[in-house]
Amino acid sequence: MSHTFHIPVLGLGFSIDTPLKVARFGISSVASIVDDELIERMRKYHAEKNNRPYTEIGKNEPDARARRITGYLNLLDQLIDEQFDELRTGPFNEKSELTRYFDLLPDHSDLKQQYLTMLKTNDQTERTALQNQLRQRIQKGAVDVNIMSKVDKINYQKNGTPLGDEFTDALASLRGFALSNLNASVVLSAGMNPRLYSYLESFADFFPQVDGSFKKRIILKVSDYRSANIQAKFLAKKGLWISEFRIESGLNCGGHAFATEGYLLGPVLEEFRQRRHDLRGEIFSIYQQALKNKSIDLAEPPAMRITVQGGIGTAAEDRFLMSYYELDGTGWGSPFLLVPEVTNVDETTLHDLESATPDDFYISGASPLGVPFNNFRKSGAEKQRLERIAKGRPGSPCTKKFLVSNSEFTPEPICTASREYQDLKIKELNTFDLDTETYQKRFDEITEKTCLCVGLCSSVYLKNDMLKPRENKAVSICPGPNLAYFSGTFSLEEMVKHIYGKINVLKSTDRPHMFINELNLYVDYLKKDISSYMADITEKKEKQLMKFKQQLLQGIKYYQDLLPRLTDNMQFLNELKRELFLSEERLEKLSLQPCEA
Repeated sequence: MSHTFHIPVLGLGFSIDTPLKVARFGISSVASIVDDELIERMRKYHAEKNNRPYTEIGKNEPDARARRITGYLNLLDQLIDEQFDELRTGPFNEKSELTRYFDLLPDHSDLKQQYLTMLKTNDQTERTALQNQLRQRIQKGAVDVNIMSKVDKINYQKNGTPLGDEFTDALASLRGFALSNLNASVVLSAGMNPRLYSYLESFADFFPQVDGSFKKRIILKVSDYRSANIQAKFLAKKGLWISEFRIESGLNCGGHAFATEGYLLGPVLEEFRQRRHDLRGEIFSIYQQALKNKSIDLAEPPAMRITVQGGIGTAAEDRFLMSYYELDGTGWGSPFLLVPEVTNVDETTLHDLESATPDDFYISGASPLGVPFNNFRKSGAEKQRLERIAKGRPGSPCTKKFLVSNSEFTPEPICTASREYQDLKIKELNTFDLDTETYQKRFDEITEKTCLCVGLCSSVYLKNDMLKPRENKAVSICPGPNLAYFSGTFSLEEMVKHIYGKINVLKSTDRPHMFINELNLYVDYLKKDISSYMADITEKKEKQLMKFKQQLLQGIKYYQDLLPRLTDNMQFLNELKRELFLSEERLEKLSLQPCEA
C-alpha cells in the first residue's frame, strides 16, 4: 500500500464520494452504503458532472437497493480508473497530479525513496527508466464500503408481505457491493449479524482465487480481542477470511460509540500484539478445513492486517501505535472533516467546527439505535431539535425509515426519533405520577433522539447544491472529540503532512494524549452510568459496574508501566504521569453508594 493511513467512513454523506477525491493518490477510504436514496442521487450527480449516461433506478423497482449500490460503485470504479490512468501517464513536472502523488507519500516508503533518487538522477536515459518504473509501481487507494451489520430492517411488499431475508437492508447492501466491479473490502461494523455473515458465503468473490488473492475482502471493525475472535471463527467456519481487523476506540471515535466493558485501547492493542500470530493460526485451521469442504485447497494463510483508529491526533501517536503494537496501518477520520477537498461538510457546519471547543463535542443519546452517539452541540440538527421541543412538537418526520426498531405502540416498528413515537411516548409519560425532576429527566431522554437518516445526508446536498425544495437543511454531524484540538481548514497536503510529522496543524499544545483522552471519556461514561442506576440498582448491574471500574483501574496500571516506552521526553512523561494520577483519583472516588463523591 502507498500510505500507512486510511480515511474511515464518516457518517452517511461526509465520505460518500471521498474515494473520487483521494483514491488516485493511493489513499484508501470508506464510503457508507446504508442509504440507497443518497447513493442514487450521488450516482446521478457524478454521472452528469462527468458526462456519463444516467438512467434512474426507482425505489419501487425490483431489487432497487442492491442495484442502486452496484450502479454507484461501478461508476466510482470507472471514474477512478480513468483518473488514475490519466495521472499515471502525466508528466513529472511541478504541477502534475503524478508529482502530487509522490509528494504525498511518506518519506520512509520505498516508492518515495525511488522517486527522490529519480529526481537526483542527471542521466536522461536512466532518469526515464526510473520514471517508467515509478509509473508501474504506483497503486490506487481502495474504495472500501461500510455496512452497519445490525441496521438490517425487514422490507415489505405493497400488500404487507415481507420480501424475504435477501431483501433486508444489510443483505441488499452487501449484494450491491458483492455484484459490483470493485476490487475492495466491505467493512462490517456494529457487532455480529449471523444472517448477514452467512449471506457472505453466497458470493464467489469472497473466496480465494487461483493465486490466493481475493476480489472482495472482509474487514471487521472491532473494539476488543474477544469479539474479534468470536466473529472471525464464525466466518472461518463458512470459508470466509478476515483480511483485516480494524480496531476502534470504544469512545474516542466519531459516529456511534460502542463502549467496551471498560477495556481501554492500549490494553486491547496489547492483547492483539501478543496474540495475533495465535489468532491467525487458530482461524486458518478452521478456515482451511471449511475450504476443503468446498473443494478449495489453500496451503498458506492469507494476509491478515491489524489496524487501529479513533482519536489519533499527532504523528508521534501514529508512529508509536505502528511501531510498538506492530500495526499495519492507522485510521484518521474526523480531522478530514476539516479538509473541504476530501469530505462533504457544508460552509456553515465547517465554520462551526473550525471555532469549536472541547465542550462542543459530547457523547449523547441522540441515536435512535439506543447506542451512545458522538454529537456536536452547534450542529443544525441539534438546534432544530431544541426548537421543535420549544414549539411543543418534538421529534422528526420519518421519511427514510432506516432506523425503525420500536414496536411499543404500533404493529410495525417505528423510529424513536420520529414525531409519531415521541408524541406517543410523552402521552404515556404524562399518565405517570412523577415528580418534576424525574419527569424532566424522562422527557429529555425521549426527546434527545434525533433523525440521523436525513441529518447525516443534508451536508452533502448543501455543499453540492443538490437540496430539493422543502428538504430539511438541518445537518447532523458526528465527529470524534479529538476534532476539538484542530483549528481551521486544511488542504489534503497539509493534513497528510501532519499525519507524517512534517508539519503540525494542531491549534494548541494542551491536547491530552489519545490514551488519556479515551480514559477520561470512560471515567465520565461510568460516572453517568452509575448516576442513572443509583436510585434502583440491581445486584447484577452493581457487579457489572464494579467490573467496569476494575477494568479501567487495570488499564491505568498498564499505562503507568507503558510510559517509559511511550516517550523519553521527561517533561511530557511527568505530564502523562500527572494526568494518569488525576484520572485514577477521579475513578477511585466513584462509588455505588448514594453518598458518592
